[in-house]
Amino acid sequence: MLLGGPWGRCNPGRCALLLLLALLLDTLGLVLLLVGIFASLDYWDFLVYTGSLTLAFSLLFWTTWYSFNIELPLEKLDL
Repeated sequence: MLLGGPWGRCNPGRCALLLLLALLLDTLGLVLLLVGIFASLDYWDFLVYTGSLTLAFSLLFWTTWYSFNIELPLEKLDL
């Protein structure tokens, strides 16, 4: 097969905890944002702002996870 197996490969990388935190914060932020937008609540603005900030905070975990998974050969490090 082209991807290495019948179902492909799913490799979360070396920092699976950071990936899990990023996905969890994305889910939580999206739920809060959508509830704040579509539910008729008195505190909708709190949910919209909290959801947006949670989504923005999850970008820290995404960039950290991506940065820790960059592989560079030892020959290119010039040590």
